[in-house]
Amino acid sequence: MAAACALRRLRLPLLLSAAAARRPPRRFLAAAAPPFQYIVVEKRGSAQNVAVIRLNRPQALNALCDGLMTEVSEALDALERDSGVGAVVITGSEKAFAAGADIKEMQGRTFQECYAGNFLAHWNRVSTVRKPVIAAVNGYALGGGCELAMMCDIIYAGEKAQFGQPEILLGTIPGAGGTQRLTRAVGKSLAMEMVLTGERISAQEAKAAGLVSRVCPVDKLLDEAVSCGEKIARNSKLVAAMAKEAVNAAFEMTLAEGNKAEKRLFHATFATDDRKEGMSAFVEKRQANFKDH
Repeated sequence: MAAACALRRLRLPLLLSAAAARRPPRRFLAAAAPPFQYIVVEKRGSAQNVAVIRLNRPQALNALCDGLMTEVSEALDALERDSGVGAVVITGSEKAFAAGADIKEMQGRTFQECYAGNFLAHWNRVSTVRKPVIAAVNGYALGGGCELAMMCDIIYAGEKAQFGQPEILLGTIPGAGGTQRLTRAVGKSLAMEMVLTGERISAQEAKAAGLVSRVCPVDKLLDEAVSCGEKIARNSKLVAAMAKEAVNAAFEMTLAEGNKAEKRLFHATFATDDRKEGMSAFVEKRQANFKDH
């Protein structure tokens, strides 16, 4: 009897240890990230390789408050590290992509605060992501919303989308790239008109001016943007990043400098396994199987 009791006492700690080993570590439970407050992030596409970031402040027409833009930056940081994601889509609601910056939040700021804190600098994270980013714009894309769309690599617009830089009507000017990216996209005359009058342009006018690449039915916009993302994600992520870098160089360099940068990146693709696979697949008349190496 005593021996049996001793045996049970010996086995009990072992059973408890085994049960503890089967439980998930507490640190993973504690480290689980809380849901975002101002955005919703999901994966779309048949291969789940396109990430969608949806701006989600409907009561404020997705006005870009500091918290929202911080969450967008955090989401992009995570998606950059996700090897399963080949492209990112940023969108809003059917009524508003983003109606502008949060004016109530910035109303009381002083020059000293803006200058010392480099106000709005962190918004630029969208333009520095190495993975391709597509803006799917329905409704209003005004002020900061237009600037956010222009930070993306490709802009798809719904038929009822409106673009504008109305900061002049508030006694200020664009501060997140509006005067620079808009001018490069549509030319000086139209950019001047939009910035100096605060007037908006329609999706169709934006397409004609070169600001957007495609105009879609409102209810088909997100699907079309995700479809574009899927086409991009099927290619080598490594080479796609090189291609994006080369195109962006055109906005920063002279033609001669840009051509040199392009040549360096083109030559660099010959050091990748994906370049070998892509050309071999073409010669052998088969589908390429890129490994992002």
